[in-house]
Amino acid sequence: MAFAVMTMTDAAAERVREIVENADDGALGIRVGIKKGGCAGMEYTIDLVREANPKDDMIEHQGAKVWIEPSAVLYLLGTQMGFEVTTLRSGFTFTNPNQTSACGCGESVELKPADLAALAARGDAVVRAG
Repeated sequence: MAFAVMTMTDAAAERVREIVENADDGALGIRVGIKKGGCAGMEYTIDLVREANPKDDMIEHQGAKVWIEPSAVLYLLGTQMGFEVTTLRSGFTFTNPNQTSACGCGESVELKPADLAALAARGDAVVRAG
């Protein structure tokens, strides 16, 4: 049984599909990663995917494809990617069980690697659709 790295809400899937449809020819989906930066130490990255990297994990929901950079997998295990529109902003959200804190401005987070043994013991494994 394999772990699904992340899940995606219906709203996030709809937004990913919109991004792909409005992008130049050849867009397949988006890639999510993590980089060092911000006041809390890490930031989520989102890039357009034109060519799939075979080393990336990929999730799909309602026809929307999201690839996950290999270096980000341990930080994103169990995360749910959403999309929200508020009065002041719109954007992807990440409900991440590996987040230990966030900065006050909401642009960066502190993450710890997922504890694979604890996930397996709780039975949080999700079978990947093949």
